[in-house]
Amino acid sequence: MQRRVFLGTSAAASLAAAPSIGRLKQGVCGGVFRGSNLDFEAQCRALAEMGLLAYDLQGPERFPIMKKYGIVPSMVPGSSPLANGVNDKTLHAEIIKRTHELIDVSAAAGAPNLIILSGNRRGKSDAEGMDNTVACLNELKKHAEDKGVTMCMELLNSKVNHPDYQCDRTPWGVEVCKRVASPRVKLLYDIYHMQIMEGDIIRTIRDNFQWFAHFHTAGNPGRNEISIEQELNYKGIAKAIADLGYKGYICHEYTPKVKPWKDALVEAVESCNV
Repeated sequence: MQRRVFLGTSAAASLAAAPSIGRLKQGVCGGVFRGSNLDFEAQCRALAEMGLLAYDLQGPERFPIMKKYGIVPSMVPGSSPLANGVNDKTLHAEIIKRTHELIDVSAAAGAPNLIILSGNRRGKSDAEGMDNTVACLNELKKHAEDKGVTMCMELLNSKVNHPDYQCDRTPWGVEVCKRVASPRVKLLYDIYHMQIMEGDIIRTIRDNFQWFAHFHTAGNPGRNEISIEQELNYKGIAKAIADLGYKGYICHEYTPKVKPWKDALVEAVESCNV
């Protein structure tokens, strides 16, 4: 009711026809609006009208617009480019400085998560990259714990989209989390990326659930919209996540290529409605 009062009667009418969300808190990344010609405020308004709760990977300059529409900044962008991350000790001083700042900004805005990127291997072994990563996160974890912000290292595929990225398999990321041993150091499990690298999605989620703080979706192959033409059964995956008692966000990170953006988003939401 608060959302309806806030948005007014026209939005309330739209909400009546919105897709059902179910047990999982769903949100989006910016790619879902590709081709919509909506500015950022119109995007937030559309999310609110659809009953969606979160928008990933938006910086502090956009937090006021999101707050206006009751949209949570569910995953704040990190302090380093994808290829130049925490596995490189020569970058630690700058990454640590900037991440401390982002932890404070995230906490002030009620943003639960902050993304961390391992960076590319560039010849580093898994052991060396892990040692460097753990050392960097150990410098940050107390601040994150004190502020209640979870640093989420993203699992990405190195086979198709991000060649040489180091945190490209669940066991490597989980071992980092175990070694840092902080409730505020977890993984962003990107279902699309891990389907490419590992498959066996539901078993992996069940076996490692305690280390996952956030989920991203997309269809595979092609990172297209979620549909029956894709090989991932998101209804089954979403049910497995919900059955584990997951309380965080699952955000859609596909780019619509076949259907109009809104049709594709409604389909994605309904696919994860369990």
